[in-house]
Amino acid sequence: MGGKYRITGDKYPRMRPHRRRGRLAVVVVACGAVLGVAGWGTLQLIDVFTGGGGTATAAGAGCPANATKASPAASASAAAAAAVAVVGAVPKPAQITVNVFNATTRSGLAKTTADELKKRGFKIGEVGNAAKQYDKKVTGAGILLGPASSLNTSLPVLATQLIAAERRTDAARRGTAVDLIIGNQFKALTSQTASVKALTALAAPQPTPSTKKGC
Repeated sequence: MGGKYRITGDKYPRMRPHRRRGRLAVVVVACGAVLGVAGWGTLQLIDVFTGGGGTATAAGAGCPANATKASPAASASAAAAAAVAVVGAVPKPAQITVNVFNATTRSGLAKTTADELKKRGFKIGEVGNAAKQYDKKVTGAGILLGPASSLNTSLPVLATQLIAAERRTDAARRGTAVDLIIGNQFKALTSQTASVKALTALAAPQPTPSTKKGC
């Protein structure tokens, strides 16, 4: 080297690596180790407090092995029970007075039907032809008519004797008696075996099977 700066003698300056780079690398490695340990510890705590992690959650997400579904027959029974839902105590046939009226052109139906209802335990009131507003105008098996208070008491009980009959209430009507108005499609009362079964279900309805959504 010429000029102002010259190297004299037999000694030369030594070139050493910059110490700061080495220290920075050590710091980075140490931080990474600390973060790794902290993350692992966090995962362990989560596993402890959640009770086993994703496997248990996935297992619980499905339906239990012993989960049951309501069958179509059970659903139909539930619908029938809902249709005759009774509020309060169900009256017995002996507590219900039934008026029997014939709205068809066939003679004698009111009398024979009233006699059969009497055998089944009902009290019989009036028996005869239907009023003008119903005479020859009832196209179905029959109409069960009563006061508003009979909707969930005596009408469902009488309906067990003629399941196909239509039920109606009259808010202006007084008293507790109900009418059975025989229609054109009437053939006979519901069989006694079926009516007794329906009465039993009405007096002591069974709880409907519960179902789980998604099963």
